[in-house]
Amino acid sequence: MKRLHKKLFRITDRLAELAQEEAAVLQELDMHRSINDDAQADAAVGNYIDREEAGLTRRDVARFEKSLASIRRRRAKLDSVRLRLLERLEK
Repeated sequence: MKRLHKKLFRITDRLAELAQEEAAVLQELDMHRSINDDAQADAAVGNYIDREEAGLTRRDVARFEKSLASIRRRRAKLDSVRLRLLERLEK
């Protein structure tokens, strides 16, 4: 098997891993967004503890959004590499 084929297989495997990771982070993000919505509503009518918790949940959402964006950037970069390798393979 040529080096190019092996590299394509590795990239394809990594893309599949990143897709699974993205799905897991997206599920976590959805859960944290729901918790954050509740916390923000509680903070609007609650005391300082509710406002502290709202700040914590807001940061959790931001952290998961950043993680999701990072995964998507890595997937896009790997996908462009994969496409270039496929073009080279067709030549």
